[in-house]
Amino acid sequence: MVYQLGSGRSALAPAWVGLLVGLAIAVGIAQPAAAHSADVPVASDYRSAVTGISPPLPGLTVRSIEAGARLELVNHTGRTIEVLGYSGEPYLQIAPDGVYQNADSPATYINETLLGGVAPPPSAGAAMAPDWRWLSGTPAVVWHDQRVHWVQPQPPADVAADPTEPHHVRDWSVPLRDGVRLFAVTGTLDWVPPPSPATWWAGCLLGAAAVAGVGLLAGRRGMGTLAVVALAGGVAGLGYAVGTAMDTGALGGTGVLRALLVQQLWPVVCSVAALVAGGYALLARPAADLAVGLAGACLALFAGVPNAAVFAHAVVPMPGPGTLARVLVLLMVAGGVGLAGAAGLRMRGAVPTPARAAPQPQAAEKAAQN
Repeated sequence: MVYQLGSGRSALAPAWVGLLVGLAIAVGIAQPAAAHSADVPVASDYRSAVTGISPPLPGLTVRSIEAGARLELVNHTGRTIEVLGYSGEPYLQIAPDGVYQNADSPATYINETLLGGVAPPPSAGAAMAPDWRWLSGTPAVVWHDQRVHWVQPQPPADVAADPTEPHHVRDWSVPLRDGVRLFAVTGTLDWVPPPSPATWWAGCLLGAAAVAGVGLLAGRRGMGTLAVVALAGGVAGLGYAVGTAMDTGALGGTGVLRALLVQQLWPVVCSVAALVAGGYALLARPAADLAVGLAGACLALFAGVPNAAVFAHAVVPMPGPGTLARVLVLLMVAGGVGLAGAAGLRMRGAVPTPARAAPQPQAAEKAAQN
């Protein structure tokens, strides 16, 4: 499986059409071809890092992306570069006019999944003549490669003996070919001790309880605090979404936008909803309690919790330190759950207590006679 990279109302119509056309162009912008299925871990404890290209070739760049799950190669050399498969056969061809994949390379099928569970068909073999299939018109490609990550179900022996310490697992190399010249991408694979998930989940619980407690504050004071929390949660959600989009092999600003629209749509929508609800609450609009509560619940459920694996793993799928990613997810989970709880408390407190009915005149006279 392969995937690529007049009246007031009528006056608004061209703007909406323009926006939709712009988004369609952004989504359709040429991006790196992806020579595999989209099974990408949320986080990992193995850090795969590219150390260089030996010997270097100006215009050719390779990096590890998506928590080490894939390699990205961008070819601006003006030459045709080949990635060789596990038996030295031609696997990928990155030419000036785009990317091609050899349908008869066993690597084409093995790399369909992260763990290599797809057996090559009998027609595929290292001795077969290449059967090149076009993938993309952009000279860039991303792919799984079992030479750069750990695919065994059990960890290495030294990691199993002491998982609390860092371990160098191995050095790796992926062979490349430029015409008849052979060279390689080189890198390292290391075990990084995971953080304590209990610490981060405890932070989520304490943060959610603190935010929910704000719901007991009456008036604009409490609502102003909730508005700030909603704004912070929305910024955290957008920051995490942009970070993960940058780590998918997206090329340039339009590539990041495409990744946001295709892969991070719900987190982006929920984060924007939190920002809108926060601004709505700052203006003390009617039903602001309901707005921040719903936005907070969506932020936690669709943007925070799905990324909570970063609490338990060391290598996260975004640039920067892992602690930053965990803080952003904590803000989404704790802030979102807390906003939902606080909104519930405020709306419950706003429900008027039913007044006791005044006694009827006849009932009052009977009570006086008795």
